[in-house]
Amino acid sequence: MPRLVTSLWFDDQALEAAERYCSVFPRSEITRVARYGEAGPGEPGTVLTVDFTLDGTPFNAINGGPLFTFSEATALVVDCADQDEVDRYWAALTDGGEQGRCGWCKDRYGLSWQVVPRQLGDLLGDPDPDRARRATEAMLRMAKLDVAALHGLDLALGDQLVAGLLTGDHV
Repeated sequence: MPRLVTSLWFDDQALEAAERYCSVFPRSEITRVARYGEAGPGEPGTVLTVDFTLDGTPFNAINGGPLFTFSEATALVVDCADQDEVDRYWAALTDGGEQGRCGWCKDRYGLSWQVVPRQLGDLLGDPDPDRARRATEAMLRMAKLDVAALHGLDLALGDQLVAGLLTGDHV
């Protein structure tokens, strides 16, 4: 069975990005750095590719120049166990980047990430259509996802809490 490896195209920041990502995620390391030789096309000795793992998942980064850039059409998902993880990864990935909506953000290199609590799928796919609707409506108003607020939708406060979350008037 072949091994799948995500390849990320950078202008000239492949090694810097790989080092940054390895500092953010546990069980991460750079496993190989390949440099341009005399044959080019880059300056001899400069970084061509970087192989690395993030929490055990393999990646490859290439310094391919400015021809291609990242877009929101592709994102890496950070599946977080709890709010502490959401907070930690959100802070690290938006440092020098930008916040989006619904748990999406871009890092300083323009790569899109989704930082989501593990329970989000269950909340959005709740068999009770009203609970699923309330969770979805609340999520759509958030930038960084708030696990307690999303879980609070299951409490007896129901629509009153959701109305407060949506308007900013917390109950």
